[in-house]
Amino acid sequence: MGVVLAGALMLPVAGMAADGAAVYKAKCATCHGADGAGTTPMGKKMNLRDLGSAEVQKQTDAELTAITAKGKGKMPGYESKISADDLKAVVAHMRSFKK
Repeated sequence: MGVVLAGALMLPVAGMAADGAAVYKAKCATCHGADGAGTTPMGKKMNLRDLGSAEVQKQTDAELTAITAKGKGKMPGYESKISADDLKAVVAHMRSFKK
């Protein structure tokens, strides 16, 4: 029974892992687009860079995390709106846009 109980206690923790795609969709896709290309009406208005471009992808995870957390230009910062784990997960999701 102890093994079953230990397994049951571990399930909620695993279920709480940050989901970068879900956070991105909720917080970023409105401007950056589902594919990160920035071709949404707001993305075009703000002249956003394609998150999959070499220019963005060459930045370090720390740089992308800082931009996402603190904001840049007209983009608001998200450090008070999402957790550090979610920030890390969003940056990992941004890496999936690499061309």
